Amino acid sequence: MKPPRILSIAGSDSSGGAGIQADIKTITMLGGYAMTAITAVTAQNTLGVTMVEALSPAMVAAQIDACVSDVGVDAVKIGMLGSPEIAAVVAARLEALDVPVVFDPVMIATSGSVLADAATIAGFERLMRLATLTTPNVPELEALGGPDGMAARGIAYLAKGGDAEGPTVEDVLVMPGQPPQVWSAPRIMTRHTHGTGCTLSSAIATGLGAGLDLVAAIEQARAFVRAALVAAPGYGSGSGPLGHQAVQSSS
Repeated sequence: MKPPRILSIAGSDSSGGAGIQADIKTITMLGGYAMTAITAVTAQNTLGVTMVEALSPAMVAAQIDACVSDVGVDAVKIGMLGSPEIAAVVAARLEALDVPVVFDPVMIATSGSVLADAATIAGFERLMRLATLTTPNVPELEALGGPDGMAARGIAYLAKGGDAEGPTVEDVLVMPGQPPQVWSAPRIMTRHTHGTGCTLSSAIATGLGAGLDLVAAIEQARAFVRAALVAAPGYGSGSGPLGHQAVQSSS
């Protein structure tokens, strides 16, 4: 079988722990074929983001068009967008595609650096409507209006619990008209969590692109992230990167 073709639309992380770089590693280790439409270039490491330059919306659109028109796409992951104009052009392109879309509404990096302004966050609405799944963490969910705000939108979302306190991490899948599905697991105590959200969302997209249903794709992705957390190489003096190579021993 040919590998599922997964398009990641996200920002570049120069230190390799998050963004496009984490997505490529994740998609590849899970058996997918990774393609990218880079929205912004960041200078960052485990301590934070020191500079961001967004690409032009036309360039982002051209990257998407190049992938779709030739190689083809089986699923899409959306991460950091960089500007409201980029959010709009991404939405316009994806509305013409009939493939699963996983939207990670990136607002703040693990280090605490702000990666989306208010106008860009306002542009998330169109993307959330077209996405198969939106994956907010605790502060992102709060910024989007909490469970009530998400219920009003009538969309499927995975509320990630890694940012919450306590010895147990709970991730909750909420789908309109269905009871919530909860996954609980002991918290892995580590400071090396850079790129966990990027990794999870691209892993879910890879599962969906391979034909898994949503629940199975989430379960595979959660297992991958947890294995990668355990295998973190310990690089950097801040929030270090995951050990994406862990899937070799967990598959």
